[in-house]
Amino acid sequence: MTVEPTARSAPHHAGVEAEAVDAGYLEKRQLRTGTAGWVLLAGLGVAAVISGDYAGWNFGLAEGGFGGLLVAVVLMAVMYGAMVLGLAELGSALPTAGGGYTFARRALGPWGGYATGVAVLIEYAIAPAAIATFIGAYVESLGLFGITDGWWVYLAAYALFIGVHLLGVGEALKVMLAIAAVAVAGLVLYLVGAIPAFDSSNLLDIAPTDAAGASDFLPQGWMGVWAAFPFAIWFFLAVECVPLASEEARDPARALPRGIVAAMGVLLVLAVLMLVFTAGAGGSEAMSASGNPPVEALEIAGSSSALTDVVNYAGLFGLVASFFSIIYAYSRQTFALSRAGYLPRTLSVTNSRKAPVLALLVPGAIGFLLSLTGEGAMLLNMAVFGATVSYVLMMVSHIVLRRREPELHRPYRTPGGVTTTGVALVLAAAAVVATFLVDVEAALWTLAAYALFLGYFALYSRHHLVASAPEEEFELLAAADEEVR
Repeated sequence: MTVEPTARSAPHHAGVEAEAVDAGYLEKRQLRTGTAGWVLLAGLGVAAVISGDYAGWNFGLAEGGFGGLLVAVVLMAVMYGAMVLGLAELGSALPTAGGGYTFARRALGPWGGYATGVAVLIEYAIAPAAIATFIGAYVESLGLFGITDGWWVYLAAYALFIGVHLLGVGEALKVMLAIAAVAVAGLVLYLVGAIPAFDSSNLLDIAPTDAAGASDFLPQGWMGVWAAFPFAIWFFLAVECVPLASEEARDPARALPRGIVAAMGVLLVLAVLMLVFTAGAGGSEAMSASGNPPVEALEIAGSSSALTDVVNYAGLFGLVASFFSIIYAYSRQTFALSRAGYLPRTLSVTNSRKAPVLALLVPGAIGFLLSLTGEGAMLLNMAVFGATVSYVLMMVSHIVLRRREPELHRPYRTPGGVTTTGVALVLAAAAVVATFLVDVEAALWTLAAYALFLGYFALYSRHHLVASAPEEEFELLAAADEEVR
């Protein structure tokens, strides 16, 4: 049954139809509420990102040198800091499992909401595939039980951690927090060994090129700063997943802002320390091509083998923490889009422990198949492209809602308002373009996947949305308020 046209007064609803469903529909699609406090939410944010502190960011040294990457990290820290403050407001005002999709759905309509949700989903579905390849390489390099890298290692990783998620969100978030704590402790131990070995001359040991603006500080010139953006992002990529836990949080209006801001604070400190002291201990040139920069920096500095072994194992925990938490993120984004009818509705059915079974399994199966390519670096660049597109759309959503709905109840308000999110918007747009500077192929593959999702919406799902889904009801309430005014 199609909702009557009078029930949808917003002009952006043209060509979109929502269907009424029976009461049992939402009963089969419920998450466990009141499970996570702000500490677990902060742990989710840190866990999602922590693997980026161990490896990946350092390739930005090859793109921009120490100075170029440092400037890029500062700019991306500003972007993420401003964005986090905007998401804290949006998440407290619209606390559902849809996260960025929910915000854009309210601000930009069904097309904007779907486009944002799909960009987020591409990021979170692809990132674990890349991390799985790194886990396999780590397991082999550590010589654990004689295991060699291969497809079955990726399969085991997906099976094990999806299995934990199927037990329920409370259990999953607690395990996630414990793993992340070990990974953070490993970084602290690493810094204990790296700080005494710091030598400022190591920071600028990459020879300048003939690029415009090149110097010892910026060996690749000013364009090197821009090219380093995607690698600077790895220090913060996926912290924005915290709002996806809104429906499962205790008092989300308070817990979500506190959790995401606390996570960003921890990540900012770690980013600065890891960049400065890793390059300072191991040398920017050596670190620019390293697959395991903390361990190699300690080896160059002459640290004990015991310390390097501990840091090496902690790096594996870091990869597992990010892998585990991003599985949570993709399942909640899939769940929300499916519950509202944007994706096949069967994906949002939950089990007896309120875990969305197919929302965990289907993207996991796709991620596993992607991991078989072994193209970890390319997959991460694809994830970065999806992320930066979603950042642009989410910041536009914050600005639109501030302008269009100033009376919307906002338990938390972004300091600086639209000026803050405007800064994040400009930097996010620059980051989207920067992904083409680093890996055109990855950006084009991501655009192709994006186009397929949008085609599905245009041809099918926009005619089969669910009128009683939280995000659609938000819109109907907003339309009703507008009519009253």
